[in-house]
Amino acid sequence: MNSVNKVLETLHLSKSKVDTPKAPSEQELNEVREKYTSAKQEHVLHYYDKLPVAGKASLFAQLSSIDPEHVNTITERALKPAATESTGPAKLEPLPESASASVMDSDAADLDKWKESGLQLIADNKVAVVLMAGGQGTRLGSSAPKGCYNIGLPSDKSLFQLQAERILKVQYLAASRVEDKENKVVVPWYVMTSGPTREPTEKFFEEHNYFGLEKENVWFFEQGVLPCIDNEGKILLEAKDKVAVAPDGNGGLYQAMILSGVVGDMEKRGIKHVHAYCVDNCLVKVADPVFIGFAAAKDVSIATKVVRKRNAKESVGLILERNGKPDVVEYSEIDSATAEAKDSKHPDLLKFRAANIVNHYYSFDFLNSIAEWSHRLPHHVAKKKIPFIDLETNEVVKPEKPNGIKLEQFVFDCFPFLELSKFACLEVRREDEFSPLKNAKGTGEDDPDTSKAHILEQGRKWIEAVGAIVESESENNGVEVSPLISYAGEGLEFLAEKTIRAPAVIEKTDD
Repeated sequence: MNSVNKVLETLHLSKSKVDTPKAPSEQELNEVREKYTSAKQEHVLHYYDKLPVAGKASLFAQLSSIDPEHVNTITERALKPAATESTGPAKLEPLPESASASVMDSDAADLDKWKESGLQLIADNKVAVVLMAGGQGTRLGSSAPKGCYNIGLPSDKSLFQLQAERILKVQYLAASRVEDKENKVVVPWYVMTSGPTREPTEKFFEEHNYFGLEKENVWFFEQGVLPCIDNEGKILLEAKDKVAVAPDGNGGLYQAMILSGVVGDMEKRGIKHVHAYCVDNCLVKVADPVFIGFAAAKDVSIATKVVRKRNAKESVGLILERNGKPDVVEYSEIDSATAEAKDSKHPDLLKFRAANIVNHYYSFDFLNSIAEWSHRLPHHVAKKKIPFIDLETNEVVKPEKPNGIKLEQFVFDCFPFLELSKFACLEVRREDEFSPLKNAKGTGEDDPDTSKAHILEQGRKWIEAVGAIVESESENNGVEVSPLISYAGEGLEFLAEKTIRAPAVIEKTDD
């Protein structure tokens, strides 16, 4: 593992930790200065000699964690990507039927088989969950981590609590398959934060007693960062003693899992199957047994969930086959004719309709091989307005237009590394599994109100399916069903023929 870490440390710039601020020795400083001078980035030490000891220690620690030559290399590659070998436009096709399935038209027997298989793998403690939770609720009017956000449910549960309770419930469902009740069913939860969200996320979990999960089975780790670059390729200083940095994108997940020891912990636990998703989806089926069983049956390295694209103009990335490999193609990369093309076998459906929802399965073996392929992941350029300190005026400038770039990787950029035989795609119902929280309240789309409404609509549908009657004196006729009561609509027969006055919360099985 040490050799793996050494390889990845050149690819991933993680937050350097200094216990006691102490200025470096003259030799240490000269080594860093030489490294940055050689890379023509020596301006980052412009203020060093005039800094107080704490500032010197802080800047030195940060600069020591960065390989400026590597930053130059990935910046050059991102700004001037190498031409591909293929000539002409990419050949796009839907994934072959052998690599695809849909819960909407699969045989009930297949769905049951996948579910039972997935539950057995969970019961055998072979399944783990990785949560990408680095975002803050800035667009929601909150400075707290997005997972702490209360979308306005009658129960006031946060996104973190909803997801924790789904883990508790799926552990309970799987435990019924374990004969030796002393063998506890555990689905470890690995929560990836960003630098700003690490401390408040951990504090939130502690304050809520990990939502009923055992502390030792919740592992927090931090997404990496990369320096921000100006339009001339120079590393920007945010302050006299600090380089401007930004998160390295959700594709930084892979290196972070190795460097933090997450993959090593999975190996110790005997994990074989991993579910990874984003925190902002209030309907996500965490450690979904059907999905786990489907991917295991296909014996793939990666599987992904998709929902059906609403219409040809919906701004979503698509999971498809590009030049014979599984891939994600962004909506901006597809022309109108391709976007509007119809499926020859199903003329009422779009040919390309598999919308990416960043909900993935990984085999442990694939994650354990990160060091073998992570250097191939490309970096993408995001042009941004980046505050910086002007070396001539010594003043902090807050630009009004993009003045530089942030480099990021995407979690799906490794998909094309696989043969089609090692990749699979499961289509699920949008109303059952996908409701992202992205916009401020009142926006009307992907906002707290829509997230709340979708959970309440789902609960009402579940209890009406078992014969319950829902009454309401207003348009608010939804019912919140606690994940501790039902994971996916099962176990609600006790409500048959009962009348529920909405809005309501079903938190227990007795009156």
